[in-house]
Amino acid sequence: MKYAIRHIAEIVGGSFLQFRGDDAVEHLLLDSRRLIFPDTSLFFSLKGPRRDGGLFIEELHRRGVRNFIVGEALPGAGTAGERTLAGANIILVDDTLAALQRLTAWHRRAFSIPVIGITGSNGKTTVKEWLNQLSEDSYQVVRSPKSYNSQIGVPLSVWQLNESHELAIFEAGISHKGEMGKLQRIIQPTIGVFTNIGEAHSEGFQSHAEKAAEKLQLFTEAEVLIYSSDQPEVVRAVNEWRTRGDGRPGLFAWGHAGDAVVRVDAVEKNGGATRVRIIYLGQKMSFDVPFTDDASIENVMHCLCVLLYLGQQAEQMNQRLQRLTPIAMRLELKGGVNHCSIINDSYSADLSSLSLALDFLSQQRQHPRRSVILSDFLESGQDEDGLYTSIARMLTQRNIDRLVGIGPRISLHADLITKWFTAPAVFYPSVEEFKKDLHQLHFRDETILLKGARVFAFEDIDRLLSEQIHQTVLEINLDALTNNLGQYRGRLDPATRLMAMVKAFSYGSGSFEIANLLQFHGIDWLGVAYADEGVVLRKGGIRVPIMVMNTENSS
Repeated sequence: MKYAIRHIAEIVGGSFLQFRGDDAVEHLLLDSRRLIFPDTSLFFSLKGPRRDGGLFIEELHRRGVRNFIVGEALPGAGTAGERTLAGANIILVDDTLAALQRLTAWHRRAFSIPVIGITGSNGKTTVKEWLNQLSEDSYQVVRSPKSYNSQIGVPLSVWQLNESHELAIFEAGISHKGEMGKLQRIIQPTIGVFTNIGEAHSEGFQSHAEKAAEKLQLFTEAEVLIYSSDQPEVVRAVNEWRTRGDGRPGLFAWGHAGDAVVRVDAVEKNGGATRVRIIYLGQKMSFDVPFTDDASIENVMHCLCVLLYLGQQAEQMNQRLQRLTPIAMRLELKGGVNHCSIINDSYSADLSSLSLALDFLSQQRQHPRRSVILSDFLESGQDEDGLYTSIARMLTQRNIDRLVGIGPRISLHADLITKWFTAPAVFYPSVEEFKKDLHQLHFRDETILLKGARVFAFEDIDRLLSEQIHQTVLEINLDALTNNLGQYRGRLDPATRLMAMVKAFSYGSGSFEIANLLQFHGIDWLGVAYADEGVVLRKGGIRVPIMVMNTENSS
């Protein structure tokens, strides 16, 4: 959807410092590194303890952005003299983050589809992703990218909503009191899922009860709240919340207790799978879950309850359960043939996840070239010409060196794609045709992103391109690393600089990958043991300052 800039100014309660024309805005921009569509982007100049968005305004203006929301006047703006941002729309507001949240809350109110809001101490992202996998055959789904559940992430997630969507799934996370009310006004969930209550993010609360009460505010206007009656703290918090009259949703509990709406009758673990037997509305059902750990079974039960509430059939749900994939598999980075690196994200195909995958690809500097193998984007709900034009522009903006398109739809739009994406591109109608031609594509010394809908079974391509050496795998959770960096920064004075040690190939976890991620998130220094390690990082494209701890060749 597009909004006129005058309308946006009214929604956010801002005033124009400069006005050039009633531009149409389609994309919200908070990070200058993610600029793709300058002519339809609106930049919010957010100010944090370490980063001031105002420092990037002039750069974005040079790159073609013409619409800005700022929290303070810019030098020369609105005067008769020379203006800093000639020919730009500049809206002044009291608080740029609040303006972002008001705009996206307004946008959310334009839709009457079911909206699932998920919160809890653990499992939010897994439940969201599994709900998407289980429901995408029945609905056109929009969901939070990755773990976009913060005061900034939630608005960006909700902004994705458009007329084609039939179901929305958003997660919400908090660290302090007073935060969930803001997220509730943005998400406005009709279906609530409370995963659990635990130790995560407890620093800003005096007790679990206080934290649970804050999280429950997400469901104040929901139709129904889904939770586990096997969790005493959750049950206690829900009962107190209802007694106070703060929440009005119907309760949809699952658990072993006889009064649960979905009563768990038996849990039978056998090998690598689990059979869960339940009773719902007097009917006995059984579901085969492709996991055996308790956390996964709990997450699956939340998902099953949502689907039962939405009226999905048990037989259909059972079939889809077998396709669930562990969320840790997403954005898997590993060694490939001919000195290549492979990023495997072949579990979904939509513009939001493509943008995130391309950002991850851009962070990898160990090879001079970057290639993308891309399938058809199915059931996007968008006009295909516009869809594949957007994809081509995203690839161009990320400086991708080669595109391999696989599928009848992307092949049909080859001419349109190559109009915008001028680097080499080749198209195949199927994975089988690609495999026949693989030896002529000469993948060597490059980073390759595999991005495809599950129906295309890119696993075959992954096996062909991956280096086959041994069966031992070390998995590094880059999201956890990013979160840890944020936790350290949150406890340090903003003026304190931060150095991360990446010596000895980041202690065996991969120096390029770790250093690239840290550089992307603004680390001040990197530390290595010896000069040759720093040289390797420089050759790999690392530009932040590097401190060598040992100046001698040996010790």
